[in-house]
This record gives sequence, C-alpha cells and structure tokens, in this order.
Amino acid sequence: MTQHLLSIVLFLPLVGLIPLLLIPSDQKRTLKLCANGVMLAGFLLSLPLALQFDADAAGYQFTENAAWIPSIGASFNIGIDGISLLLVMLTTLIGFLATLASWSAVEDRLKEYYALFLILQAGMLGVFVSLDLFLFYVFWEVVLIPMYFIIGIWGGQRRLYAAIKFFIYTLAGSVLMLLGILTLYFQHAKEYNVYTFDLARLLNTHMAMGTEQFVFWTLFLGFAIKVPMFPFHTWLPDAHVEAPTAGSVVLASVMLKMGAYGFVRFSLPLAPHVSSEPWVVATIAALSIIAILYGALVCLMQKDWKRLVAYSSVSHMGFVTLGIFALNYNGIAGGVIQSINHGISTGMLFLIVGVVYERRHSREISAYGGLAHVMPNFAVVFAIAMWSSAGLPLLNGFIGEFTILAGAFAVSKLWAVLASLGVILAAAYLLWLYQRTMLGEVTHEINRKLRDLNAREWAIFLPLIAWAIWIGVYPKPHFDVLEKPVQAIVERVAGGAR
Repeated sequence: MTQHLLSIVLFLPLVGLIPLLLIPSDQKRTLKLCANGVMLAGFLLSLPLALQFDADAAGYQFTENAAWIPSIGASFNIGIDGISLLLVMLTTLIGFLATLASWSAVEDRLKEYYALFLILQAGMLGVFVSLDLFLFYVFWEVVLIPMYFIIGIWGGQRRLYAAIKFFIYTLAGSVLMLLGILTLYFQHAKEYNVYTFDLARLLNTHMAMGTEQFVFWTLFLGFAIKVPMFPFHTWLPDAHVEAPTAGSVVLASVMLKMGAYGFVRFSLPLAPHVSSEPWVVATIAALSIIAILYGALVCLMQKDWKRLVAYSSVSHMGFVTLGIFALNYNGIAGGVIQSINHGISTGMLFLIVGVVYERRHSREISAYGGLAHVMPNFAVVFAIAMWSSAGLPLLNGFIGEFTILAGAFAVSKLWAVLASLGVILAAAYLLWLYQRTMLGEVTHEINRKLRDLNAREWAIFLPLIAWAIWIGVYPKPHFDVLEKPVQAIVERVAGGAR
C-alpha cells in the first residue's frame, strides 16, 4: 500500500464516485454521508505522506511511473517533494472541510453536486503530483469542468455570467500554456530525438533565447490567469461571489494555488534564463505590487462581505508572486508558505461568510452589526481568521509575509516598502469589516435570533485554526520540507542568470 500510497490518495475521490452514483437521489442523508466519508478518508490517507516524508532527502518521494501513451511519450509519472506535500495536505483538508460545509447549505441535486466535488478533488490533487507535463495538463483541464458547473448550477443570481467568465478566462490561459508545453516538447525531440513529456528530461532541454521567452510567457499567462495576477484578475470576484460557499472555499484555498505552483514547479526551472532577466523580474514584481495595493484599496470600498474577501485574495496572492519572483530562498519559500497561509485564512473567511449567509441570506455588510452579542463563539473564530489574514504575529500570515518581505528587501528596498503598505491596508479593511459586523449594538432585530456555531461548524473551523497557530508559533517543520526543493530552484535560476 505504501508503494502506491500517492496514487491511492489521488484516485480515491474517483473511486468514491461509484458508491455515490449508486445511491438513489432521494436519499439525501446517505449521499451526504458517502461524499463526506470519501473526503475524510482521502484526508486521513494523506497523513502518512506527511508522516513518512523525509525532509533530508533530495528529489521526489512516493514516486510512481508507468507507461500511459508511449506513442507520444506521455507517462503516468507522479511524485511529491516538500512543495507538493504541503499543497496536497492543504487540498485533502480543504476538500473535506468544504464538503462538510455543504451539509445544510445545498439540498438540490445533491448527487451531481457531490460527484462534481469528487472529480474536482482528484483534478486538483493530480495537478500537484504530476511529473509528466501531459498528465499535468490533463488534470489542469479536468479542474475547469466541475468548477464551471458548481458555479453555474448552485451559484447566485449571476451564476451563469460568472461561470462562463471563469471558464473562458482559464481556458484561454490553458490553451496558451499548452502552446508552451508543446514548444518545449518538440524542442527536446529536436535536440535528443526522443519525444517525452517527462519533467526531469525536459529540464535538460537547451533553448535559444527567443524560444525560451516564448515558453516562459505562454506558461506565465496560463499560471498568471489562475493566480490571478493583475490585470488578469477580473474573473475572480464574480466567480467567488456567485459560487456556493464550498465552491468559494475550494477556489480560493486550492485552485488559485495551482497558478503559484506552476510558477515554482515549471516556469522557473524550465526557463531559468528568462525568469532571471532583470526586466522580467521587475515587470512581474510591479504587477504583484499593483495587485497587493489595488486589491487592498478595493476591499476598503466594498459593501458586499463576500466580494471584500474575494478582492483580498487578489491582494494576498500578490505577495505570493512577489516572493516567488524575488528568486531567492526567502522569497520562494515564503511564497509557498504564504500559499498555504492564504488557503487557511481565506478559506476560513469564506466559511465565515457562508455561516452568516445560511442564517441571514444576505452578504451586505450593512445588514449586520453587533453580532458578537448574539454569536460570541462565531465572533471569536472570525477574529482569529481576521488576524490570520492580516498577519498578526503568532499566526500563520505573519510568517509568510515576513519571509516574503525579507526576500523582496534583499532585491529591492522599494519592493518591500510598497508591499508592506499592503499589510497595513489589509489590517485596515479587515478591522473595518469586523467593526461593522461584530461590534457595537445589534443594528437589526432579525439578527438577535441568529444562532451561534453548531458542532459541525466547530469541526470545520478548529482544524484550520490549529494549523494557523501551528505555522505561526512553530513554522520550522514547514520550512524544513521546503529547504531542499526551494534551494534547488534557486540554484537552477541562479545558474541560468546572465
């Protein structure tokens, strides 16, 4: 079992489709139990990956390689390093918690809803474990389909518009990314007379500067749209606002990380010369800083609670890309850690919006006020999520932001100064949101009847709170697993610098 543990974790959601589809549609409780059971099993089975992972070993672990489409050189080649490990653990945990959050939020077409979530889970896991670019691309595309239907069927009033916009943007990025992959594929064949999509082999491909630039920028557009970087971000707020709560959580916590992961796993190692070009680094850093400040300023103007959290993702993911393209250890490691942090903190914030929306059916910030008097436990959880997102010391956000700023400062003091303004603005809009919704007197009589967190909701929030505190208080285990893969990326990019 240990030998095939990674493929078991990867394909368990698809195996779980079989009993789910056999359950009659009118047995709603059974459908919920089945879907939640499969997702919980997936998380529990992923724990041995973390427990057995050797942080001192170089290269990939839990690898599996089998012939798949030998005629084109595609193989079923999977494995994880420390970067993949953290994202796989985030995916299995968030997948289970998002499914659990759907228990009372979704009652229509349950079988289709949970089936799409299981397919989505397998696709996201596949992206993070694929070591074959064709396999990676297949999983990348698979993710689009279930999320499109989750938004389009179970979303809000403008769900079709949001779903189509999400699909068109991300599909356009995917097609461009495919052009880059195929360019690399044929360039390798031209040089070695071997057709392969194997990442380890493609890393040995020598490209002319023009070819490498084409590969870099096509991959960049695919990943930048997914992050999403400024100015490719406009699909994100609509998708977040219209998606059901679980869809928003998975989209923010996991799917956005696919873009950041693509930069680290593919863009930097495959195109090290272009990645280290000063003008390229300066351009991406500028876009990242614009995203940090623009996203934060737009948050200050929002009247919709969920849209505020959506725009905060634009700002926080700007920190991630800034760290990655600082191209030093602190920047890249901080970018990966901040990806995990954003998944935890923003996942909690979207779950918090979902809790009040289920009770009140309004996302307007003005519809709330003084909820701490009515829902004290909820107010405490919200405060922890808020400070986690704002980067309070002893919580996870501080560790990621501090490391990224240290990496950025080593390259440009101006980058660090401008990015630090985003930290201040984040505290401003989060405190403003908390003050308007939680503090003061109860502003609407209907809010006095709102019930506090129940046992299921506590079960959703506690793992995320625990992880946020763990990273904030003792981040060493996370940095330990990142040390070797990040150092290898830094050395490769430094070797490619001209």
